[in-house]
Amino acid sequence: QVQLIESGGGLAQAGGSLRLSCAASGRTIDTYAMAWFRQAPGKERELVGVINWRGTATWYTSSVKGRFTISRDNIKNTVSLQMNSLRPDDAAVYYCAADKDPLSDYAGPNLNFASWGQGTRVSVSS
Repeated sequence: QVQLIESGGGLAQAGGSLRLSCAASGRTIDTYAMAWFRQAPGKERELVGVINWRGTATWYTSSVKGRFTISRDNIKNTVSLQMNSLRPDDAAVYYCAADKDPLSDYAGPNLNFASWGQGTRVSVSS
């Protein structure tokens, strides 16, 4: 079982940037599609972005397109989420997750994510 640990959360001003990282241990994630989710207080968990195992395809929810970028380093066993032009409604706890099955060239909302981190909190001041 993989353990995922998120970091990089904190307080940013509206219009600012943060970079989240997700480090894996227990097993490698280099053959698994990875995703970032977020959950704001009182709201359902939302899929933010997905990257396939090769790093050649990505998907983003519409509200973050053009502002967020998901990337991965399969040598370092990490996945990152660069968040630019932050808005107050981006505030949430952000989680990384690993696809249940390996070697998916697909990046999108129809994957099944089986491994989750503990989350890192992002706050955005207006």
